[in-house]
Amino acid sequence: MGRSPLPIGSWGLIRTDPIGRDEKGKPKRHRARAYYRDFDGVTRLVEASGRTATMATHNVRQKMQNRTLAGRHGDLTSMSRFAHASELWLSKVDAMVKDGRRSPGTVDTYRRQLKNHVLPAMGEVRLGETTPLVDKVVAAIKADVSAATAKSCRSVISGVMGLAVRYGAITHNPVRAVERIESKPKKDPRALTVVERVELLTQLQEDPRARSRDLPDLVFFMLATGVRIGEALAVTWSQGRLRRRHRADHEHADPGAGEGSLRKSTKSRAGERTLPLPPSAVAVLRRRFMTGARLDQALFPNIFRRLSGSGQRAS
Repeated sequence: MGRSPLPIGSWGLIRTDPIGRDEKGKPKRHRARAYYRDFDGVTRLVEASGRTATMATHNVRQKMQNRTLAGRHGDLTSMSRFAHASELWLSKVDAMVKDGRRSPGTVDTYRRQLKNHVLPAMGEVRLGETTPLVDKVVAAIKADVSAATAKSCRSVISGVMGLAVRYGAITHNPVRAVERIESKPKKDPRALTVVERVELLTQLQEDPRARSRDLPDLVFFMLATGVRIGEALAVTWSQGRLRRRHRADHEHADPGAGEGSLRKSTKSRAGERTLPLPPSAVAVLRRRFMTGARLDQALFPNIFRRLSGSGQRAS
């Protein structure tokens, strides 16, 4: 089995030999040579000379380093700062949002984690210097904030460093070597008891502010279906069948900063399911529909409009 080739942009052992000799038999100059693998994949011999073997070695190494920097052209190099790489990465994520491949809410989370946690710790660090720092930064965020925030920040750093790899600024993504983040929930999840359920709905019904925001029916619907708030807000009357079953969560509402609310499909087919509703929930929805709802309207349009920040129905 043959030897593995040199990584692109790297070189092998540097060798030196004398060039010519004076009357005393001492070398006049020295030549240093090494094999360098160019960015076209071809390995070539690179040479440089100097008055001493040390100077020749330095000159050929400098020559190959310059060759590497020239080959890694583009917006990022190993000397680029992490903050600059993160801006470039966010611009690409924003483009994916416009194409519908990413959620605006996800990008808002990325920006918040960068601003609050990641950039203060490593924004001025150069990409070529990040490898020993990433694990320390993620561990500090976990200890000082939470494991959930550390996981989110880890994903952000991985995205930025992955972009740096694709641009040739670094050779590998250091986040892959970061220790896995594990944590135990502070409290075991549990369902509301019958008494707690009744008490919650009673308090919402007796609260004028909660009624003005249409919360009693929304909470009742979520308790009856088990869907998340974004899924509940995205359901339209045209998706419902109020006899035995109700199609509740084919889509979800995603409030984006300054963009209103967007109705988006679920991330996977597992989220596309038909959920049975108890008769009491069907009765609530029928009552709401009889007030003059339209088929293209959300079940809870008032709350949807509040998320959108305008008086127009989000769609």
